Amino acid sequence: MTHRPEAEDLAQETMIKAWRARGSYQAGTNFKAWLFTILRNEHYSRARRSWRSVSLDPGVAESTLVVSDDPSVREELLDVRNAMQLLSFDQRQALVLVTAAGLSYADTAAICGCAIGTVKSRVNRARAELVGILERQSGKQRAQSDILASTAFSTIMTEAAAMQVQPATETMGTVRSA
Repeated sequence: MTHRPEAEDLAQETMIKAWRARGSYQAGTNFKAWLFTILRNEHYSRARRSWRSVSLDPGVAESTLVVSDDPSVREELLDVRNAMQLLSFDQRQALVLVTAAGLSYADTAAICGCAIGTVKSRVNRARAELVGILERQSGKQRAQSDILASTAFSTIMTEAAAMQVQPATETMGTVRSA
């Protein structure tokens, strides 16, 4: 840890966790070691999560976050969205919440009302099924959809937001075959 504010935040979070877990401390044992264990575990947890919150260098952002003028990109995203409609609701919900909404497996499990391992399995199976659907549809005529290609991304994100507040109800539209 190289920054004083981060160290102070870590120390404060350690004290909060120690206070909440004070009932688990056994009198007569080494308090300093108990507190250090909490500190170490919090540090490891932050280190594991740190990759998700890496600040983006403006120079890198300009070179990587380029809007494509190629209309086929929108069509491809629409194909992905339409293929997602063919997944089971449970698989689609887990996939959208973890990938599009960016939720953790734990948060997704809470929304879906299932175990974290179940969410991981659903996401893995959904990804594999999605690849299979897209490969089978490659070269074929595009399926008709209830949304436009230009709105595919915003539709996916809207559906992801709806799934976060409406667990266990279908929120995504339907796809009709051509």
